[in-house]
Formats: sequence, structure tokens, C-alpha cells
Amino acid sequence: MSAIDTPNSQHIVIIGSGFGGLGMAIQLKKAGIEAFSILEKADSVGGTWRDNTYPGAACDVQSHLYSFSFEPKSDWSRKFGLQPEIRAYMEHCVDKYGLRNHIRFNTEVRSASFDRDTGLWTIQTTHRDPIEARVLIPACGQLNQPAIPDIKGIESFKGKIFHSARWDHSYDLTGKRVAVIGTGASAIQFVPEIVHQVKALKLFQRSGAWVIPKPDRPFTRFEQRVFENVPVLDRLYRAQIYWRNESRALAFTRYGFLLNIFKWQVKHLVRKQVRDPVKRAKLIPDYPVGCKRILMSNNWFQAMDQDNLDLITEAVDRIEGNTIVTRDGQRHDVDAIIYATGFKATEFLSPMKFTGLDGIDLTRAWKDGAEAYKGISVSGFPNLFILYGPNTNLAHSSILFMLESQIRYVMQCVRTLQAPGLRYMDVKPDRQQAYDDNIQARLKNSVWEAGCTSWYKTASGRNTNNWPGFTFSYRLMTGKLELQDYELEPATATQA
Repeated sequence: MSAIDTPNSQHIVIIGSGFGGLGMAIQLKKAGIEAFSILEKADSVGGTWRDNTYPGAACDVQSHLYSFSFEPKSDWSRKFGLQPEIRAYMEHCVDKYGLRNHIRFNTEVRSASFDRDTGLWTIQTTHRDPIEARVLIPACGQLNQPAIPDIKGIESFKGKIFHSARWDHSYDLTGKRVAVIGTGASAIQFVPEIVHQVKALKLFQRSGAWVIPKPDRPFTRFEQRVFENVPVLDRLYRAQIYWRNESRALAFTRYGFLLNIFKWQVKHLVRKQVRDPVKRAKLIPDYPVGCKRILMSNNWFQAMDQDNLDLITEAVDRIEGNTIVTRDGQRHDVDAIIYATGFKATEFLSPMKFTGLDGIDLTRAWKDGAEAYKGISVSGFPNLFILYGPNTNLAHSSILFMLESQIRYVMQCVRTLQAPGLRYMDVKPDRQQAYDDNIQARLKNSVWEAGCTSWYKTASGRNTNNWPGFTFSYRLMTGKLELQDYELEPATATQA
């Protein structure tokens, strides 16, 4: 009988099998804890690296840093990993650490409710009986719910429509008239891959992006052998990447003017690589560098220069049959529409419903924007620990470093809850409030508050996503569990 079929009063449930969920599971295994399950809504692991299979999908963090510190990979093919290789690395971790028997695939979580008397979470999924868990760890990430724009008349479109995170590989784009709506991180990667394949590409841009060169290249076989045979050099290379990236935090959080070097670089590239002065003007953003995500590509501007690519900055008004009509009345006939519109990044844990103490609903608790103590614990929701939660996203380094910090913190919570005399732990509301006030105050001085809208913010302008500092400061902050910040509820006589 597998671990997922033998839950007990100490059972731990992880939601999601992306890097956060897998990293958490591995550390539980290393600690000798086998009573855990991973609930995965899809039929395989990988999270965002399973979902995003569009042409050219790759990481914008260097491979050696975008991997677990405890599971180095010496034979990365490139400095910046491609989607298939990253996903293969995750599958390798599943097999090496014996996680497959802990995973329930095709099991989507609908809701979870906490029982004060038992100290247990009851989890409802798309099938099977309810699952009970002493500890519940959502590891869903911030980029898992595709954002689909509400366009008037979309139901009348007779061609092909899909989101970049749900790429339809069965549809042949060759010779087609294709509309791409959005110019964010995914479009930056797939548009150069398809522009030579399609007959015409209509690229609808709401705002330009600061796109800087990507210092990417394949590793030589000699370099791979050195990393493999001299592990200390592999670790030194990773450390060098880490500290170089870490230095950029100052520019994002305090000294935004330092990012202007990228502005000059981008303007030079546009002048050099784009012939059409009208396109050039459209491609230069009207907001400060770093206010929105800085993107990296070595072929974006060459793609923009292609004669079959039409860069459209007028907003889409409606769709009439196979025609996209913009607000200026221009009509664009297309065979396919690809949404490159990103994700509902500020809608943490959506669409799942979580009910905590006294029937409090997490959506209601977060009505003014998601917040969590250290990005992990939410007052009123005991024994719930979020990975990649509010204000833990980065613009300068690897989220895997942040995840490992969070996982170490959650492991301390798990060990605390293993004490027989404890029913649950719930972060104190005043500690959470003080923490969030500090985070929001620090964000006010960041480049993300320079006057633009971005996926980092809610509609009201609250930054719920980014961490306003160094990653090593976050690791230090999460290094020790401070029990005085939590209400510790003792077990009843029968539970003890």
C-alpha cells in the first residue's frame, strides 16, 4: 500500500508538484517523514514547466542557480535552461527521491476547511473521499492560472484560440494569419520562433517591454566534465551567479536610476536592429526600467523587424467573426489568436476555497490583497503554510532560493506540530499585520512603484507579489521559527 493511501493524524498534504511541492516533499523524505501526499491536478509533475511548452520556452535565471542546491546538475546544456531540460530535471528528482508513490495525479483540490476541535484540515478534491491532513502546504505558485482577456464578440471567432500556457501543438501555424495578444515574457520567447512560419503576424501590444540581451550560450562538453569531476568548481560557479544576481536587488528596491543603463542599451539595439522608425517608437516603453518585469532575448528585435509582423498598439475593441477590430476602427483578419496575456498572479490559491477558524474564508480575508507572515502563514488559518506566497516573488534572482528558505521554515513548523501536546499553531494577527506593514513600507521605495501597472499589483495598486530586498536577508529572516509569533493551541486530553 502506498503512502497516499495510508493517511493518519500526522498526515501532511502538499498541493502542487512544481518546484515548491517537490522540494518540500524531498525535505520531508530526508527528515524520515513518510506520511505525506502530493495532490496534483494534472497527470504529471512540473508545474509551470509542464504547462508552458510553447516554442522557445526557457528560463531567464541561469541553470546552475535555477536548480535545487542539494541536487546539482553538472551537465546543463545551456547557461539558461530550456523547458524540456528543466522538466526532465524535475522528473529526475521525483525518481531519485522516491516521490512517485506519494503523488495523486489528476486530483484537483476544490476546497479545504479547518476543524478547530480536531486540529485537522479536510480537503475536498475533484474525486475520491475527503482527505484529512494535520498540515496543509499549498505549493501552487503565482503563475498557474492563465489570464484570459474578456473580449467582446470572442464567441463569434471561428478560427483557433489558445493561451501560450496551453499551447496547441496539433495546430499547424504554417501559412496562417496569426494574432498574438500581449508582449510579455512568453511572447518574447515564442514570437521569434513562429514569425518565420506564419504568413502574417499581428502583434497586439498594450505597452512596450524593456528587453535586454540574454547572456546565453551552450556549455561545452569540457565545461560539463569540469563541473562533474570537480564539484567544488560547480558550486563556485553557482555562488558567482548568485552574488552577481543579488547585487541587482539594490537597483530594484532602492536605486532605480541604476537600471537606466539598460534603457540606453535597449534604445541602441532598437535603432540598430529595427528599420521602421514607427515600429521603433512603439517598442520603447514609456515607463521606467524595472517598473514591469525586465525581459531577456537575443532575437526579439530582429523578429519585430520582419516585414510580415505588424505591431499594433491600438486596444482591441471587439471581434466580428474572424476579424479583430481595434478602437480606431481598423480591421484585422486572422486565422488564429494566441493569448500571451500572462497569469492571474495576484489571485493566490484561486480558485480553491480555504475556510479557517470560525468559518473565515481566505478570499474574504484577502479582499484588499493577499498577505502572509513571512509570505508563509496566514492568521486564522492554522497549520497552513504557503510556498511561493504573497510578496516572495523576485525580479533579480532565483525563486528556488526563496523556496528553499521557505521549505526550511515550514520544516521547523512541521517538527513543532509533531509534538503530541500540540493541536495547531496559528500566527498572531498583530505579528502578521506588523510584518505586512513593514513589507508595504519598503515597497514604496522600490522601482515597482514608479507609476506603471504590472502583474505584481492588484487592481487597487497594492503590490502583493514581490519581495523588497535581498534573498539572503529573507533566508536569515526565515532561518529560525519564532514560536512567540504564533498562538499554540494544546491538544485535548484524547488527542494528547
